[in-house]
Amino acid sequence: MTRFAYVNGRYEAHDTATVSIEDRGYQFADGVYEVVAIWNGSAVDLKPHMDRLERSMSELQFPNPPKRSSLGVIAKEIVRVNKVRTGILYIQVNRGTAPRNHPFPSGHINCSVVMTVRHGLGPPSNEIQNGVGLKVQDDQRWKRRDIKTIGLLANVLTKQAAKAGGAFEALLIDPDGTVTESSAANVWFVDKDGVLVTRPLGPEILGGITRARIMTIANACGYSIKESIFTLEDLLSAREVFLTGTTTFVLPVVRVDDTVIANGHPGNTACDLRDRYQSYLESLEAKASWHVSE
Repeated sequence: MTRFAYVNGRYEAHDTATVSIEDRGYQFADGVYEVVAIWNGSAVDLKPHMDRLERSMSELQFPNPPKRSSLGVIAKEIVRVNKVRTGILYIQVNRGTAPRNHPFPSGHINCSVVMTVRHGLGPPSNEIQNGVGLKVQDDQRWKRRDIKTIGLLANVLTKQAAKAGGAFEALLIDPDGTVTESSAANVWFVDKDGVLVTRPLGPEILGGITRARIMTIANACGYSIKESIFTLEDLLSAREVFLTGTTTFVLPVVRVDDTVIANGHPGNTACDLRDRYQSYLESLEAKASWHVSE
């Protein structure tokens, strides 16, 4: 079956779809993106994803950002034409195409919009059941991690280092010794009092959409949550550690470098929150999930 991509007003075969060589996303990583989970035909938390996309474009001062209503129509159509029921929708918006020069282009240019979709979502069952390991890495990303920019080279290098070291993910540490997040997910732990702890929002981390959803779910079922800066030592002595993200859902962590977390098995809290998140996914109504109104 032919796979289709959307590029600047056209639905094209994925393998031959292209952007201009002078697109500023290609030249400068001058673009932003979102990854949206598709579950049984529903777009998971599409509205907050669009909210974050608009914020990212605003922070980078895109002069003519595409309307969210248009992006919503395109997103639904690219999922439909690719016949994806459960998978990943990728949305990328670049500043546009202009002769190569570092300052923002003068005059009117239109943003470039690319969307793709693929089948399959979530980690393998063995990682869910057994938990995963993290490898500690220095956080070498830029200082505005709250903007979901396509400039991901530092994330790529730390993820590759984790993979080469036999770990699932990188655990990123700032120069002050505090934990920020992983290369592609937010980090949580359960302290000795049973409180869920995760880093507060700010320029040091990306405000995860799944992070926010898990916070809502956890609050609703009576968990205590604390948003606080924490260190590697806090994490290593925790009762549980887990990740949250669009493609990881709620994923237990059982090892950091050579240190085993607690008893080395997925914790009850992570498993409970994962089950509750799964129930949330199953409760989504496909038609309503595509609404992106402000």
